[in-house]
Amino acid sequence: MTRLITLFYRLLDLVLVALLSGMALMVFLNVVLRYGFNSGIAVSEELSRFFFVWLTFIGAVVAHHHHMHMGMETFVAALGRRGRMLMMGVAELLILGCAWVLFIGTWKQLPINMSMGAPVTGLSMAWVYGTGLFTAAMIALISGTRLLRLVTGRITEKEIAAFAGERHLIDEPLYEPEGDAK
Repeated sequence: MTRLITLFYRLLDLVLVALLSGMALMVFLNVVLRYGFNSGIAVSEELSRFFFVWLTFIGAVVAHHHHMHMGMETFVAALGRRGRMLMMGVAELLILGCAWVLFIGTWKQLPINMSMGAPVTGLSMAWVYGTGLFTAAMIALISGTRLLRLVTGRITEKEIAAFAGERHLIDEPLYEPEGDAK
């Protein structure tokens, strides 16, 4: 299972690289065409904006997985183990609530966006705004798993250190599920 999770996040990393590369290439090409040839590719402007949206939302999932979002690390680092675990539980519950709001809001907005097409490509705007469903579901899955591990007492010291921002104490993976062979 750990191997599948690692492969999934490597796949997301590759998707992020492809999106960023595609976005940079399209913008660069459009600048060259406009400056040198007084023309441009209209599709590239629209697609680069779409790529940026997906890059941001997928990046949020990867950052959440790696404990890289902003937090009150100075405060949490000053607490003992029990205080850190309590704060971790509170944080994960708040994150689950925010993910739920994002998911429901995106779900309610999706039918409206499905009926609208992008001005140049004609793609359904659901492809752009629908990324909220993926992001909310993945962040909820990550936080739910962390919360379950915390409540059942299977949380590791590495995970608690990662939550407290003590990156120098961490080396991958953060946890090793019981029964998984390396």
